[in-house]
Amino acid sequence: MDYEIFDLGDVPLQRGATLRNARLAYKTYGKLDADKGNVIVYPTWYSGQHYDNEWLIGPGMALDPEKYFIIVPNMLGNGLSSSPSNTPEPYNLSRFPDITLYDNVRLQHRLVTEKFGIERIALVTGWSMGAQQTNQWGCLYPDMVQRIAPFCGSAKTAPHNIVFLEGVKAALTADAAWNGGWYSTPPSKGLRAVGRVYAGWGLSQPFYMQELWRELGFSSLEDFLVGFWEGFFLQKDANNLLAMLWSWQHGDISDNPVFKGDFKKALGAIKARAIVMPAERDLYFPVADNEWEVSHMPNAECRPIPGVWGHFAGGGSSPVDTRFIDTALKELLATP
Repeated sequence: MDYEIFDLGDVPLQRGATLRNARLAYKTYGKLDADKGNVIVYPTWYSGQHYDNEWLIGPGMALDPEKYFIIVPNMLGNGLSSSPSNTPEPYNLSRFPDITLYDNVRLQHRLVTEKFGIERIALVTGWSMGAQQTNQWGCLYPDMVQRIAPFCGSAKTAPHNIVFLEGVKAALTADAAWNGGWYSTPPSKGLRAVGRVYAGWGLSQPFYMQELWRELGFSSLEDFLVGFWEGFFLQKDANNLLAMLWSWQHGDISDNPVFKGDFKKALGAIKARAIVMPAERDLYFPVADNEWEVSHMPNAECRPIPGVWGHFAGGGSSPVDTRFIDTALKELLATP
């Protein structure tokens, strides 16, 4: 096991249930300075686990473990932290409670403060749902978070994004083996179908026109659809995917007791210096959404990632896009 567990005890959740014996899985990279001022928090994304974030961590990069203490908390529902797949009865499998961004970030804050005694964070950054958690950190803890860099994400899930996720959900739950979430063997047909649905959204039209899947080692379009997309989702647990999908669809940094649904107020509360990086060709977190959000944030700029990799510009597969993100992070960390 290359990660640690922070036991949270019984946690009352935002939507009314209590997550008993809640567990937050996390991994750290680097060492905490004596003054505890070198902290970076880097949350995970939809279905991702801590090791899926490691492409952005390394010597000479912005997230350099020789300089910073990097904490990667695993999102609730991702199979390592408390999830449908590892929670005992009665809240197991399809009875796993609804988890919000507010729940996730509140528990991550407990990890950072209770486990490590940290009072300020140099940077919070993340991709996709990790970006949503980044924005949530920024508005909930404005005096603690000095900088944020959400990439390929949003502060509130847009209606079109919700519709896309309905397609993912429908593909998965149409498999008879899903059995309302009480499956004994994985609903592999549904998981393969999710991969096919996602393939059309995660990457842009020019990506496919230019056959850039060849750069990832695939020999044909069908090879890419089966080898990459179906293979990707066959490794995942269906109930875990659906739990995180619910969190994503209900993503809204203002939907909590602090901001009571006032989205502009939540954006305005983000005091951190921010570089917000949408991908130019992202089909479900479009640039325009981030531009509007940034216009309501006091110390932010919108810096789109150019190119044709769409949402996966932030996934670590494109070296050019990785350099773009890393350069922005270095610039941000260099600002006082």
